[in-house]
Amino acid sequence: MSMGGPRSDDGTSDDGIFADINITPLTDIFLVLLIIFMVTSSVMAADSGARAGVKVNLPRGATKEISTNARDITVAITTDGKMVVDGKEVSADSLQKIFEDAKGRDAETQVIVQADEATHHGRVVAVMELAKAAGLRRLAIATRRAR
Repeated sequence: MSMGGPRSDDGTSDDGIFADINITPLTDIFLVLLIIFMVTSSVMAADSGARAGVKVNLPRGATKEISTNARDITVAITTDGKMVVDGKEVSADSLQKIFEDAKGRDAETQVIVQADEATHHGRVVAVMELAKAAGLRRLAIATRRAR
């Protein structure tokens, strides 16, 4: 008696039946989908304008869309006045150095200020003055669309 598989009524073996489930292709598909979702979610986050790494409550305004580039600098200002660039809190001196380095790389670098609605106006002006002192002339204030 051979161990090749189950036998039919007439005594011949039935080698066409495969009883195991191979989950390797299924796992491969899930990993590919996971990578696709990770890449698209990071692209969507980058396109939303929240490049500073901090969520702030932007004021509403009827403004036109501005085009952003990878070389642009986004500065978020929280309600307590902290300045954040690329997810890291920076001081005024560090921010001045970041602006000067950006000016050295590209004079057309745009500075986008994402200030929380409750942020004091003077803090926003101070960031814009630092950018102008470094020689950056393209300044923008981020708002959310008025409904």
